[in-house]
Amino acid sequence: MKKEFWFIVGSQDLYGEEVLKTVAKRAQEMATELSKALPYPLIYKVTAMSNSQITDVIKEANYDDSCYGIITWCHTFSPSKMWINGLSGLQKPFCHLATQYNLEIPNEEIDMDFMNLNQAAHGDREHGFIATRMRMPRKVIAGYWKDPEVRKRIAKWMRVCIGVRTSETMRVMRFGDNMREVAVTEGDKVEAQIKFGWQVNTWATGDLVKEMSKVSEAEIDELFAEYKSKYDIATDKIDAIRYQAREEIAMKKMMDRNGCKAFANTFQDLYGMEQLPGLASQHLMAQGYGYGAEGDWKVSAMTAIIKSMGEKENGASAFMEDYTYHLAKGKECSLGAHMLEVCPSIAEGKPRIETHHLGIGMNAKDPARLVFEGKAGKAVVASLIDMGGRMRLIVQDIEAIKPIMEMPNLPVARVMWKAMPNLTTGVECWILAGGAHHTTLSYDVDAEMLSDWARIMDIEFVHIGKDTTVEGLEKELMLNDLLWKLK
Repeated sequence: MKKEFWFIVGSQDLYGEEVLKTVAKRAQEMATELSKALPYPLIYKVTAMSNSQITDVIKEANYDDSCYGIITWCHTFSPSKMWINGLSGLQKPFCHLATQYNLEIPNEEIDMDFMNLNQAAHGDREHGFIATRMRMPRKVIAGYWKDPEVRKRIAKWMRVCIGVRTSETMRVMRFGDNMREVAVTEGDKVEAQIKFGWQVNTWATGDLVKEMSKVSEAEIDELFAEYKSKYDIATDKIDAIRYQAREEIAMKKMMDRNGCKAFANTFQDLYGMEQLPGLASQHLMAQGYGYGAEGDWKVSAMTAIIKSMGEKENGASAFMEDYTYHLAKGKECSLGAHMLEVCPSIAEGKPRIETHHLGIGMNAKDPARLVFEGKAGKAVVASLIDMGGRMRLIVQDIEAIKPIMEMPNLPVARVMWKAMPNLTTGVECWILAGGAHHTTLSYDVDAEMLSDWARIMDIEFVHIGKDTTVEGLEKELMLNDLLWKLK
């Protein structure tokens, strides 16, 4: 299915035919030129001059599946009352681009004709007022439309909209239930479907085992060859790798058949299985599927959504878990990992397939898994939690670093990072906000994008960054509790 965004330009019918022709010509030029620099085409639809025009084009946008969002701009003055009916029915993400056609004020040429044509400075403010008056969630991007930074921000917002659509169509396949007695992996699935569009349902582990029994040796041969082309095989236990291939093929068939883009399982429910899916889960994540351990369906869905918001709709994002800290003064950092399931999209170098004993769960045989170090760079970790009556998305800025030690006996994929604003303050803030031990780590998606996603979804957003303090966060959380109880 094609993906596009619609450019709706505001004006009115008092300026005369020539002015309106110029507005339309410029709007088309801007859409064409912007499309060359954006990840998805921007389609100029209309210079809207009446209530009915605006209402009609927004109705069309709502029902056109190829339209992922609208971008509005008021080249001239567009009286905002005529936008009310259309905006009140808008069901797609909304970005207000506050810009103007010309970069500079033309000193010699400026006259009243120029002023009549170039009125974005107050046209956009009139347009902005009505959206604020209507309490509409939207993205506002101000600046010259040819500025690379403005184009970069539009591109990031477009990628957020891909995540919104991914959310609206999200189906999560849970193999078994949650790990027993774990609090944070629970949650209100009905509320999640109302708020995000997610369909979260359970399939018996026995159903997966039955599907595994149908996988042919030829199918396993083909996937094994793919493993060999992508990864270094550092084990002689080929049967363990082939078993993971069997698991992956069966899970993929079940998910694709049921339209699922994310899955969860738990090491406490491996009925009829020899190994917890490790390599199988990692390779599925590399293809864009979301994953959650211990039955954590929230992080599973969020991982798929955040991956879809990344480069080429499957960026460097992975299921992650905080494992242990390095607390030496001046060298403080976190070690993130999981016993098996971290996506190789975040790897530095070529991952290795290894087999090792897993000292937890019900594994009859040693599971095969990918082992690698995560790459260095700026990133975020994100956690969606259920606060009982509302959802909260917590995002922390981090700086992933080259590991300060080799850890030769740790047979898992891992990432080492410095948390913002520093390790101890960051941990205190994360705990006070209720952040989970499971997260989605992303190098491609930043806090601004996740804030935009939360705004569109109408959920609480908490950001822990370089300037965050415990005292400031406590006040923010207290005010949030009061505000969200009133909503």
